Amino acid sequence: MIRIDGSFGEGGGQVLRTSLSLSLATGKPFRIENIRAGRERPGLLRQHLTAVLAAAEVGGAEVEGATLGSTAVTFSPGKVRAGDYRFAVGTAGSGTLVFQTILPALLTADAPSHIAIEGGTHNSAAPPFDFLERTFLPLIERMGPKIRLQFERYGFYPAGGGRFCAEIEPAPSLAPLHIGERGEVLSRRIVAVVANLPGHIALRETETAAGMLNWNKDCGKIDQTRNSPGPGNLVMVEIGSSEVTEIFSAFGQMGVSAEKVASIAAKDAREYLVSRAAAGEHLTDQLLLPLALAGAGSFTAQKINMHARTNMAVIKEFLPVRFDVQPEADFTRVCVASVENV
Repeated sequence: MIRIDGSFGEGGGQVLRTSLSLSLATGKPFRIENIRAGRERPGLLRQHLTAVLAAAEVGGAEVEGATLGSTAVTFSPGKVRAGDYRFAVGTAGSGTLVFQTILPALLTADAPSHIAIEGGTHNSAAPPFDFLERTFLPLIERMGPKIRLQFERYGFYPAGGGRFCAEIEPAPSLAPLHIGERGEVLSRRIVAVVANLPGHIALRETETAAGMLNWNKDCGKIDQTRNSPGPGNLVMVEIGSSEVTEIFSAFGQMGVSAEKVASIAAKDAREYLVSRAAAGEHLTDQLLLPLALAGAGSFTAQKINMHARTNMAVIKEFLPVRFDVQPEADFTRVCVASVENV
């Protein structure tokens, strides 16, 4: 039984989600205590509980402590079962994070799977649906599996109610992934989404972001929609290269101007462009687990934050891998290798 201290490192929900993912993928049981001890509201919130229950259903697991507010969970997986699943967070909690929790085990399952997720699709502190579709999953597909996403409706905080589906065609195993320096920028796009809100908000956001990045205003695209149970707003700056399409996002909030929201996304994109790295800060964190499951891989990272270092430590509790982090002039090179092959 692997024992995980949920207060370790950044002390958030990713410690739990990574443990669930790897427990399913490896068949190793674990117990985690002090769940989300580093957060203002410790313990399992609705989205974390949904992730636990989803992992238990996919893996036929025995679970103790799966209740709202619980600070300790014992998880003993059975055999991963491909199939048709529907999971509803029930709040605006991130459905994309629930999906990413169960995805690794289904990438090499013995049959295809269909997943329907209801909840938040575009939340702060979580990858938006567009990031999954255009940034993360195209890289996973280079490792062998095929994933088709279908977006149905937006789910913004606090209303939630979003929905998307995924079709997963597994591979026998995950192939190593190697991503070099970013190289030439091939495409630029700024997307501002306003759900049940005036269109002038999105126009101000695209113009502000384009100005900060010295991009032509033609790079801007406005998505004004009512396909959302509640109001919502986000800005996404998309940068495409031969290696990866990166997305940097910021979300509208009450009392925060459209210009301020746009400036947050544009500033993150500008910092990324200064480096020669292919992976931004958040993609860096999310690549670690699939590369570790493949047993080999490498990529260039803009920065290694505490979130990523915490993730590395948790992964090494389940898998015999080594992370070699090498700072270079304009990026950090991350190499993943199985200890057995070193």
